[in-house]
Amino acid sequence: MTHSIRTRLNYIFGLAILIIASIPALCFAAEETAKKPALYATGFSVLPPLIAIVLALITKEVYSSLFIGVFAGAVLYAGANFSGIMNHLLQDGIIASLSSAGNVGILIFLVILGMFVAMMNLSGGSAAFGEWASTKVKSRKHAQFTTILLGILIFVDDYFNCLTVGSVMKPLSDKFNISRAKLAYLIDATAAPVCIIAPISSWAAAVSGFVQGQNGLTIFIRAIPYNFYALFTIVMMFAIVAMNFDYSKMAIYEKNAIENGDLLTVHENLSSQDEEISQNHNGHVADLIVPVIVLIICCLMGMIYTGGFFSGTSFVDAFAGCDAAASLSLGSLVALIITIVYYCARRVLTFRECMGCVPEGFKQMVSPILVLTLAWSLKCMTDSLGLAPFVAGMVEKMPASWMALIPAVLFVISCALGFASGTSWGTFGILIPIALAITASRPDMMIPVISACMAGGVCGDHCSPISDTTIMASAGAGCNHISHVETQLPYALTVLVISTISYVVVGFTKSAIPGLIVGVVLLFLFLNMMKKRQARMNMVANAEA
Repeated sequence: MTHSIRTRLNYIFGLAILIIASIPALCFAAEETAKKPALYATGFSVLPPLIAIVLALITKEVYSSLFIGVFAGAVLYAGANFSGIMNHLLQDGIIASLSSAGNVGILIFLVILGMFVAMMNLSGGSAAFGEWASTKVKSRKHAQFTTILLGILIFVDDYFNCLTVGSVMKPLSDKFNISRAKLAYLIDATAAPVCIIAPISSWAAAVSGFVQGQNGLTIFIRAIPYNFYALFTIVMMFAIVAMNFDYSKMAIYEKNAIENGDLLTVHENLSSQDEEISQNHNGHVADLIVPVIVLIICCLMGMIYTGGFFSGTSFVDAFAGCDAAASLSLGSLVALIITIVYYCARRVLTFRECMGCVPEGFKQMVSPILVLTLAWSLKCMTDSLGLAPFVAGMVEKMPASWMALIPAVLFVISCALGFASGTSWGTFGILIPIALAITASRPDMMIPVISACMAGGVCGDHCSPISDTTIMASAGAGCNHISHVETQLPYALTVLVISTISYVVVGFTKSAIPGLIVGVVLLFLFLNMMKKRQARMNMVANAEA
């Protein structure tokens, strides 16, 4: 079957799903004047993200898959009213997502990061860093460890982590033939999983805001030992690199990179960020390090500024109350101006060359901006269909006799909600208040249950093709987005299953230590089994060759 025929069949399959999804809406459509659709807070609210995710994995094409998911949401909302469908699709979906101050702040930060990367490449700073690092880093294993450690050090924000680590480590990972899919996994796994256990981060601030009536930061810190998905993900990264093997789809990508020097494997639909551009071969390592340090400092200053630190608010309260999107856009803009002055003063780049990087940086980020816009629009659809009340209703109906299983159950539900919505923070906002209500009469279970909600939100976000951090990790690594999703998913699912078992243990023991021990032991047993299995498969393949 040729590629074109297979593509047509995939789109026919997608349209068939859309038509099937539309039938209930056409039959049970609400009146145009109704405030809520007839299918509000029902199981149909899960259909739009489910359609988008399934189509993306089948067709390997993310733009049309997301758009079909958004369109399906509009049909389910408006029913047979064509004008209602188009109005909800555009006004309440795409336009609303692009009118959000928080979303616009993230887009500004994304574009400015693209300009940073373009200037660092043109100045020769990225190439100089790659050459310098190659004298210090002697193997693929060391290069991967360096990527993980850098990702852990940049813990203040997941968006910042994804794009900064990608721009810094891409030259080094390319030198050692590390596939872009593996680089994207290492970036993604040190973004949200690290931020959710870092008390000084935008994530700590967000979670603190969802815990009403209590000291949110204290609860966040107490929850860290119970945040199994984040902790096991970090352990798994180190273990995979130390054991020097990969499994499932990642093994295919890594083998192709090592044996054939093909870092991408899948070359379709890549953004322009890997196009060859002229470089200043007189660049220095400082031409990369200084802008990155300036960017980190400016973003941190932006966080405490928007939190009111310079108006008398304490540092901790300012960090907890900051506006992450505004902070990052403000900090990155100031850092960009300082960097331009720095490059001009060093005569590495002229002012005209710096300005030439402005449209170049924007062009590099067109693909992730488009995917982010459609992902945000899809979330607008699920919000309008009542996905959050539907999940909340399911959780509240759980019997009290399940209390020992509540951490595991809420973890799985949080994973599903994070996967379907593509957002961790939205999942926290829905489930943490419910967790507090469930454990009102059982204060000994409060921290494990809240931790389960936090870990599940991160897990769902980590697995989801429509998650903004997943999208940015792909952009940061210069990797095809669906390639990143397919290679990362088996690793994330491994940690998901083990984390679920650990939460069952915690439900009965009320302690984090037994859950951590059981999880780490199971993780290493599984990885040893997979390494032996992968070795057998390689032997068979070599014998056949």
